[in-house]
This record gives sequence, structure tokens and C-alpha cells, in this order.
Amino acid sequence: MYMSEPSTSTSTNKKLSKRAERKRAERSKKFKQRGTKKPSRPKGKNVYKLHSTAVSVLTVNSTAQDVIRAIKRAQNLHDAHDLRNIERFLLEEVDEHYAYGYRGSLLSRLAVAAMHMDEDELATKALEVRRKVHSETMLPLESAAIVRGLLRMHKIKEALDVLDKELSVSLDVPEDHEEAAAHKEKVKHRALAIASFASRECFEDNPQLAAQACDMLREVGPIVRAAGISSEELNLPWLRIVQGATQYESHKRKNMIAERAVDENVHDTPCNLVYSVLDAMSTFPSENRDDVYECLSNALVRRTQFVTGAVDMSGIPKGDRGEVAFIGKSNVGKSSLINMITNRKSLAYTSKRPGKTQQFNYFAINDKPELEREIRFGDDVEGDKDEDSFYIVDLPGYGYAEVPEFQKSAWKEFMAEYMTQRKTLKVLFHLLDSRHGPGREDREIMKQVSETLPTRTKYVVVLTKSDKNTKGKTKRNSGKVTDKVMETVRQAMKENGLGNTPVLLTSAESKLGRDKIWRYMRLAAQS
Repeated sequence: MYMSEPSTSTSTNKKLSKRAERKRAERSKKFKQRGTKKPSRPKGKNVYKLHSTAVSVLTVNSTAQDVIRAIKRAQNLHDAHDLRNIERFLLEEVDEHYAYGYRGSLLSRLAVAAMHMDEDELATKALEVRRKVHSETMLPLESAAIVRGLLRMHKIKEALDVLDKELSVSLDVPEDHEEAAAHKEKVKHRALAIASFASRECFEDNPQLAAQACDMLREVGPIVRAAGISSEELNLPWLRIVQGATQYESHKRKNMIAERAVDENVHDTPCNLVYSVLDAMSTFPSENRDDVYECLSNALVRRTQFVTGAVDMSGIPKGDRGEVAFIGKSNVGKSSLINMITNRKSLAYTSKRPGKTQQFNYFAINDKPELEREIRFGDDVEGDKDEDSFYIVDLPGYGYAEVPEFQKSAWKEFMAEYMTQRKTLKVLFHLLDSRHGPGREDREIMKQVSETLPTRTKYVVVLTKSDKNTKGKTKRNSGKVTDKVMETVRQAMKENGLGNTPVLLTSAESKLGRDKIWRYMRLAAQS
């Protein structure tokens, strides 16, 4: 007798039934192990139903952790229904004492989630109650998150208002330990919030607001130092900010920027927005990160081209842009330093034999793309130099240069003439070996600078090879100079009337000092 087999649907239903029973048994076992009862769904007027299975309702018996889980789920799944019910629960069902006064923090989380979902009205209502009722318990972390949320919704005025009212800081550090810790936390989150402001406005091609944010960072930098916050502890997103400024500059050169209304109350932007970022970075504890400064150097030095080697004033290029010049002994590491700050391997020629540079070598930075063809073949090339174009001038080395005395005398005359007549010379970098300090020739240069260099040109002393003075180099110990050498340098400057001259410590090996040199090189780019 033929017996038909059970249908597939019947078999499947039995399997599902067994699986459901097994899951129920597992859940019951878990609750018994925890010593808790299975939560029952309360019924009544003040029950706020949610779509979540983990937290299906909110009642006065719900914990703060329940509310946080519900907010996270609603934000991740963009569940506006749950978010509105959570708001009703926090504003209508419980008061400011809920969860031991934690309601203010829950409203902050709710507001951030609402801004993430573009629920403007809901966020505004939550922030108003938070500010009115919970002003004394507001945390810097929450305020910074709210600032980022407002920036995301393009509410710049409101974001700046939160920064001023909730994250305002001063340079003075409280003496009390607990107050000092609270001050440190507020400084940290103010800096992080402003960094988010700078990054967002850079990527949104809004240079005025980006420059304003960088100015705000520059102002908070000294406060960060005074509070004793390290670069590792702060961890500002400098790389992203530089990348955003670089992207904006690229769009600007390609005429891809949409016209915006200019706010007369906001200052003008620099020739390259990256310089604003550089100014801000210089006020914070230095990280000296290769990825950040390589990105920065590539943004500021996009094209390089050797233009000419001049032996007298008639051979130098037309003064149509600013320029910076580097001078120093033949073995001071001048070419290596130039290559380091421009992030190029062989822009300036480095040699084991001192005195290789025997003319005024001019390098054009950010000139028109086809400049090399114009120089080499005389072709008429279209285009113009970029707005931030300038010259780097590698001057002849002295001291060890194996050249006749009449040649050295000619260089000296050329140098005096160059310093007095070259109106586009913005910065003269005088390089000294940090291991030895100034020699006789260096003192002669200082004397010549004191007598002939116009006030329009900035004179800067640069101590090179500082990594040679350290053992076991680390990021925090990438170069130094002895007190004896530093005192010799100061004394030599003072004897020649150059006592207020800035002194920079550098190393082409450890990349130390590249940020400080760029702060002066920008004077040529912006002229």
C-alpha cells in the first residue's frame, strides 16, 4: 500500500516550532542564571512604546542605560518614531532628578541623535530644556558633540554660541586639583570641537569660516600648552584639516568654487588656506608627524623648477614675487634642509665635497606648469604662476669652498648688493651648525646683515644638524643644542645688534623645525 510522505510545509513548521521552544528555554535559563525575572510589558497610560525588541517600552522604571540603548538604536536605524517617543518620555514623564540627575546627559544624546537624523525641531526642544534646567551639570564631551551636530546641520551661529557659553576657557589654570582636571577636560573638548569646525568648512569649500576656525584654534593653542595637554592626549585631526584645505585650494585653482556671499566681519583668507592651518598648528604642542607635514609640504610646494644660477645682479630673475634665501657655511647642511622643508629629494644639490654651490641658484615654487619647457627651449607657454608662487634662493657656501680669494670677494660684493637692492627678498635664513655655533665667517655675515639688510627683510638664524647632539632619538627628543653653543649664538647676535633675531632648531634627518621654517617662508608666498 502506497503511503504518501509528509508535506514539506508541515515538516518546516515542526522545525520552526522546535526552534522557538529551544530559544524560549535558553532565554529562561539566562534569566535564572542572572537571578532576574523575564521583563513583562507594563500596561498603562505612561508607557512609551518603541520598535526595539531590546527596549520595547520606556516607563518610570526604565534605567538610564535603557534610554541610551534606545537612542543608539533609533539613531542607527533612523527610527524617527522611537526618537520622538524617547523625547516625550524625557520631557513629559520624568523630571530633572531622573536617573540621579542624569537626564541632562540623556537630552544631550537625544539632541545629537536628532541632529544626525535632521530632526531639527526635536533637537532644538531637547537643547532648550537641557540649557534651561541642566546648565550646571553639562559636560564638555557632550557640548563638543552638540557643536559637531550643529555644524552638520550648518547652524554655524548656534554652534559658536555653544562654544562661547559652554566651552569657554582661559589661560589661567586653577590651583585646585579637581578644578584643574575639569579645566583641562574643557580645554581639550573645545580644541576638538573647533578642529571639527575647521575640517568641515575646509571640505565644504568655505574659506572664510575655515580661516576663522583656524584662528580660533590658534587662540586655544597656548591654553592647551598651559593646561599641560600633550599632543598624544589631544590627538587633533591635523592631517584631515590639511587635506581639507588642500582640496579647497585645488578646487579654487580649477575654478570649481561656487560663489558665496562675503561676510565683511570675517577677515580675508590667505593666498593658500593651508597657511592658516599651519599658523594654528604652530601654537599647539608639536607632533612632528611625517604624514601631516608631507601633506602640508606637498600642498604648499606643488611644483618646483630650477630657473637660473646668477653670478651678479644682472642675472637674477625679475622681481615679480617674494623670495627667501638660505646662506651658511659650505658644510652646514643647507641643501639638505631645503630638500627637507620642500619634501623633495634633490631640489637643491647635496654633495660630499663642500662648496658645490658657487652661484645664486633660483628655484621657482608653484610657477606655471610648463615653465621648464619655456626655460629650456624658449617656447611661448600659456598660463601664469599660482597665487602663492615664490622663489627659493640657495646662496653660495662659504668657509670651506675651494675657490680663489677674488671669487670670494666677488660673492661678498654680490651679497651686499643683493641684500640692499632686492626688494622682493622677504626672509634671509642664516644657517649655523648646532654642534659648533658661529665661526668667523658667520660673524662677518651677521655684521653685514646688521649694516646692510633693510628692515623689510626678516633675518632668521637656523641651527642645523641638531639630531647629532642627541643619543637614542625619539619623537620627543629629535634634536637639541647645548647651552654653551646657544649662549655663543646669542652673544654673537648681540655683538652685531641682532639680539632680537629668532633662532630655530632644525634637523634634516629627524625633520625637526620644518613647521617653524614654513611660518617664515609664507612671508614670501603672501607678498
